[in-house]
Amino acid sequence: MSEIIKLLPDHIANQIAAGEVVQRPASVVKELIENAIDAGASRINLIAKDGGRTLVQVVDNGSGMTPIDARMAFERHATSKIANADDLFLLHTKGFRGEALASIAAIAHVCMKTKTHDAELGTEIINEGSKIVSQEPVMTPNGTSIAVKNLFFNVPARRNFLGKNTTEYRKIVEEFLRIALVHPGIEMSFHHNDDEIYNLPEQGLRQRIVQIYGAKFNQRLVPVNEETDIIKITGFVVKPEYAKASRDQSYFFVNNRYFKDRYFNHAVANAYEGLIASGKYPPYFLYFDVPTKSIDVNVHPTKTEIKFEENQAIYAIIRSAVKQALGQFNIAPSLDFDQEVSFNIPALKKGESVRIPEIQVDPTFNPFETTKKSNPSKGSAISAGGFSGKKEVDPSVWENFYQSAKSTALESYEDEVEEKVQVETVSSSMNDELEVKRKKPTQINDKYILTSIKNGFLLIDQFRAHCRILFDQLMDDIGKSGVESQKLLFTEEIEIDKTEVSSWKDLIPELNHAGFELELNQQKIVIHAVPVRLEEQNPQRTLVDIFENYQENQQKNDLNMEASIALSMASAMAIKGGKKLTADEMEYLTDALFASTSPQLSPHGKKIIETFTIEEITKRFN
Repeated sequence: MSEIIKLLPDHIANQIAAGEVVQRPASVVKELIENAIDAGASRINLIAKDGGRTLVQVVDNGSGMTPIDARMAFERHATSKIANADDLFLLHTKGFRGEALASIAAIAHVCMKTKTHDAELGTEIINEGSKIVSQEPVMTPNGTSIAVKNLFFNVPARRNFLGKNTTEYRKIVEEFLRIALVHPGIEMSFHHNDDEIYNLPEQGLRQRIVQIYGAKFNQRLVPVNEETDIIKITGFVVKPEYAKASRDQSYFFVNNRYFKDRYFNHAVANAYEGLIASGKYPPYFLYFDVPTKSIDVNVHPTKTEIKFEENQAIYAIIRSAVKQALGQFNIAPSLDFDQEVSFNIPALKKGESVRIPEIQVDPTFNPFETTKKSNPSKGSAISAGGFSGKKEVDPSVWENFYQSAKSTALESYEDEVEEKVQVETVSSSMNDELEVKRKKPTQINDKYILTSIKNGFLLIDQFRAHCRILFDQLMDDIGKSGVESQKLLFTEEIEIDKTEVSSWKDLIPELNHAGFELELNQQKIVIHAVPVRLEEQNPQRTLVDIFENYQENQQKNDLNMEASIALSMASAMAIKGGKKLTADEMEYLTDALFASTSPQLSPHGKKIIETFTIEEITKRFN
């Protein structure tokens, strides 16, 4: 019998290793920049084209390599930072993965130029698919330049799984910022498709954060400083009022290395308890300094997950340090019981004049009419979301919809639609027997709407319900001829940071079709018009919410652009939990929900309605 176990050729072994090290162009960026930092570089320039597909190049002024070291760097498991296994737990460097450059060269065309500071000539090595094509002396500046071209040229299946250029570009920006934020003492720049994205001089940590995220961030930062025998924590958290809908500005670093940790994320969120709304996340930049023996960085191939010996104690220290920082700078909710609220007149915006109150008269009002119509006023929370002007909804529709519901739970949407059709075709005499006297709905905790049905009652999540209604309306409007817009009397502006420019470029054309009129001017979004449904809301705040929801939807859902825009707008425009509603608004919201395409599920795929039957209630009292 012949042997079946064979030794893999080096080029195949390198491609397998590449699958662990190089997942996308951002992985190449991480490896090359970290190697440049370990080489003692004080200036690093990152150059990328087409989201890194065509080119990723890192140029540094570090120590450089000799011709022999340059060639050895392409060999598997070749490194200058590990001599024995114990060194794995005493690492103070970053790019210690010996197979990194070999793995990159296995699936790309690599050109490396390097020169030590005391040498007259450097060396140039061209490597294509793990094969060294040439090595020659060359005139080159001190340091190292590595250009990685045509990533995955020999692994087309891997190349096909890459995202769009804009997606890969955002991943590169994320990786660049993770390194730039932990090394403010290094001058760093980033160019993409010949455009300068970042030019960060050597500076302090606060100045680097402000330069990356804009001058507006300077007033938002709250310093954190805590030192114990276990850990030293420094950095900044952001004031609660600037919490975001995503975690894209939440950073943990340990011993100058970025890492992710849900457990520690919860510690920070716990410190903000009572200060921020549910579903919001405060940006933070926290730096941990711990003994190298107390952590294990080798639990994940990308080194973004780290195991701590004292994780429970560190959790408590993080929570205490953040809470103390927020308290020390008097960031806490306050109530003034002596303040006269009737004098709280909002200040006028620049260029805005005093508006004369308008008197609105309802010509159809009949003081002798006994049946009250459910039609919220124009200034109500519901009409601001876009219900005014829509067709009337028959109140009996939603009751009949649930007349025959099973006692245990809601039936599937298809069954309910069929049931609804059957109920609507029942003779008028039978309808008279089944019809229930409608009662006013009740709001619970300013978040849920409780309304009775014949065999029990329903609980409706008002935010999810409004999202469903708005989403259906927006999809209908966008799919036809676009959304009607309203010009602003004075244009408004939103300042954005450089990390958001690319996303806004993709988003603005779709938002303009959805009723906005926006213009990107460098790092500012100029608002000329908004959808009619938003004319009574704060367009700046709404647009920021739409943008944050859009980024979150892009990461979580496989929605097309139109659906993602509609979902983002609906989430931003919908009434939030905690909003007090009138009885008319609750009735109208309930009626509109059951006239929508899918009353049971929100556009996010979450349950809107919970049914409680008489039988279930009776069992609870037995």
